[in-house]
Amino acid sequence: MIINTARFAISNATHTKCPSDKRHEYAFIGRSNVGKSSLINMLTGKSKLAKTSSTPGKTLLINHFLINDEWYIVDLPGYGFAQRGKTQRELLEKMIRGYILHREQMTNLFVLIDSRHAPMKIDLEFFNWLGENGVPFSIVFTKLDKLGNDVGRRNVEKYLSCLMETWEELPPVFLTSSEDKRGRKEILDYIEELNKLPIESGE
Repeated sequence: MIINTARFAISNATHTKCPSDKRHEYAFIGRSNVGKSSLINMLTGKSKLAKTSSTPGKTLLINHFLINDEWYIVDLPGYGFAQRGKTQRELLEKMIRGYILHREQMTNLFVLIDSRHAPMKIDLEFFNWLGENGVPFSIVFTKLDKLGNDVGRRNVEKYLSCLMETWEELPPVFLTSSEDKRGRKEILDYIEELNKLPIESGE
């Protein structure tokens, strides 16, 4: 897939105010500092499309970016911010749950994992919650450029082995780097295939 245009469309604090058009949406989520904005910018070829920051947890809204005037990339707030107050954490969690569970245009959720880290309880619990709710998702390992090829491969294999202890079958897995554009073609080709499917209506 070739990205010709990518532009910011709208930000919202609730899924009920997201765009009403019936375009496929591909949402991206992960813990703080996982490289979400950098990955979105790498995929679209627009270095300043999603705002990057050295301060974790800057995304506080549901951000829609219209790609090729045909489909959306959705930048979701991250999960698990211990530094935030309880009230704000609950609001963010409600926002995330509302979008993921009730946004029928969401064709796939890309869950980002920092390839340098071992499996964390919060990520494993999030995967299980997605599985329990039948949410279509993929796993995206980020920052592979920070590791040597052998170390990166071993880290990913260990992570997937951990998941296989509770999952009978794993979702699609992508290995990426925003620095060397690793995984860009694979993710965009996957999106291109999913774009051919009809958007399923909710109950």
